[in-house]
Amino acid sequence: MRGLLASFLLFPLASTAVIRRESSYRHHGNHTTHTNGTHPNTTTAFNVQLGPRPYYLVDDMDQGPLKAKLQSCSEGPFAPSDFVFAHRGAPLQFPEHTAESYAAARRMGAGVIECDVAFTNDKQLVCRHAQCDLHTTTDILNRTDLASKCTTPFTPATNGTAAKARCCTSDITQAEFKSLCGKMDGFNPKATTVKEYLDGTPYFRTDLYSTCGTVMTHNEYIALVDGWNLKFTPELKTPEVEMPFKGYTQEQYAQDMIDAYKTAGIHPSRVWPQSFLPDDIFYWIDHEPAFGEQAVYLDSRVDTLQGYATATASIPSLAARGVKILAPAFFALTKPDNDTGAIIPSEYARAVKEAGLDIVTWSFDRSGWLKDGGDYYYQYVKPVINNDGDMYTVLDVLVQQVGIMAMFSDWPATVTYYASCFGL
Repeated sequence: MRGLLASFLLFPLASTAVIRRESSYRHHGNHTTHTNGTHPNTTTAFNVQLGPRPYYLVDDMDQGPLKAKLQSCSEGPFAPSDFVFAHRGAPLQFPEHTAESYAAARRMGAGVIECDVAFTNDKQLVCRHAQCDLHTTTDILNRTDLASKCTTPFTPATNGTAAKARCCTSDITQAEFKSLCGKMDGFNPKATTVKEYLDGTPYFRTDLYSTCGTVMTHNEYIALVDGWNLKFTPELKTPEVEMPFKGYTQEQYAQDMIDAYKTAGIHPSRVWPQSFLPDDIFYWIDHEPAFGEQAVYLDSRVDTLQGYATATASIPSLAARGVKILAPAFFALTKPDNDTGAIIPSEYARAVKEAGLDIVTWSFDRSGWLKDGGDYYYQYVKPVINNDGDMYTVLDVLVQQVGIMAMFSDWPATVTYYASCFGL
């Protein structure tokens, strides 16, 4: 079964609707060019392509009206949609937050692309999911000129103690960051060598495209996505170093992220800034209200039962403070009906809608096989799912009953298929 799934994932992508877009960055040594060799503003015909994964999932669904509806859309047309937020690009198969990952997301119809924003030692903004993840998402440990700068250099596993390393964007300069190669996120805790440590890609992903992903600065990401005429969702990552950092305050960090869009002439309506820290959201509401209007509060409080209750109760006060968009992981938005076993909106989801707020949620295609329960993202509905096709059953409830405005996805094609089918 695992081999079969991998084969489906790696088939060539299939062409669909034509739109007008443009080229992507490619890394050559320390230089960045565009994949078709043209100027960034060159406009060419562009095909949205979805590949076989959505079809595999639809075929795997239980029989019923939703499956029939999705089957009726098999030949498209498929088009980009702002309902589809590309989570780190397309990290199911491509190294996250790289030009190649962003280009794959664009190809699969994502209307909004994410850059998780972290800062370097020289206080420049770059795209990384966490400030301290370079040891699992890049080749820094293989770089003898940079590995020694890591907060915690590589230590091999020994006597039952896991291997460890910790390398942060704040350990190196922007120029040093740009010299790195992006790789698939993962590590081997049993490793006794750096090579073994870097070989830890999860079973449901692939290293096929993990050759040397082009890591991106925040400004490069803005230029790339703007050149495609798509939209932005930058997340201000919670610092993993003590703040202020060399005099750099949290407020300046939050302001610098927004200033990058203002400098680039990006209209606030094209930007959904995100943060897990409510103070960041409040800062944008108070100091950059045009951008604060679409600020997305990533609500991780739902991860515990007590936190879920607290989060649900706090929704009216967040609305009163000016928050317009909440974004919990999607497991928090549904639950099984005790009587029928059907998947229905959760108490949190109902409270958000009663407060008049919008919902963006995360992250589709970030779990293993649903026959095994789907891990974190399906924890509340685990008793009533048993196959990968149930992904679309959950998505349909989130759209038609919860009323989400957008879904982050690690493989945007899956959500684009649904969005195009239902006119989102």
